[in-house]
Amino acid sequence: MNSNQQKIVDSTIRFVKKTLKKAEGGHDWFHIERVYKNSKRIAVNENVDEFIVALGALLHDIADAKFYNGDESIGPKLAAEFLIEQGVSLSERDHVINIINYISYKNALDSMFPNFSSPELNVVQDADRLDAIGAIGIARCFSYGGFKNRQLYNPEIEPNLSMSKQEYKESDAPSINHFYEKLLLLKDQMNTTTGLRIAIDRHNYMETFLEQFYGEWKGKK
Repeated sequence: MNSNQQKIVDSTIRFVKKTLKKAEGGHDWFHIERVYKNSKRIAVNENVDEFIVALGALLHDIADAKFYNGDESIGPKLAAEFLIEQGVSLSERDHVINIINYISYKNALDSMFPNFSSPELNVVQDADRLDAIGAIGIARCFSYGGFKNRQLYNPEIEPNLSMSKQEYKESDAPSINHFYEKLLLLKDQMNTTTGLRIAIDRHNYMETFLEQFYGEWKGKK
């Protein structure tokens, strides 16, 4: 990145920190920071525009729809307004907005959702999905479950493995179900070699956690 691009990235960091100051613990500035760090780690081995990757990682959750009554337009709108203020070019803005629009797991459940792909999206998407698995992913899963007052686990409620996008958005299933409905599926959806390598280790950690969880639930461990 050149010096002007770095100034914009630094300004973006300040903007995101301020905007997400009171965000839910799993979707706050620290989530953004982890995704940003993972994006830089993955990008080293990919042929990508580092400026686009940085802006996409930093702005990808600037207004997560789940905290805005499902409105998926607010995040891209806020990001676009900010990037215009920073003097980011139209082509760069469009690329970042596309990353925000297409990064979400739930949109992959919608067969009618338009298609977009880029190496930069691949990097940021992997980085975001890595933060949803492993030890951090487990913590975030239960943090959000507590925020929504969901049960930890209910043996009578089976995971829904064939949810539509709308069903996914409206689900209030126990937190453990989320492992089967999303988290354990992410390893095989990685776009990059680096992302997959990291994901395998985090995936294995989640499987170990679940084994321990069920053992304790049944009074066997």
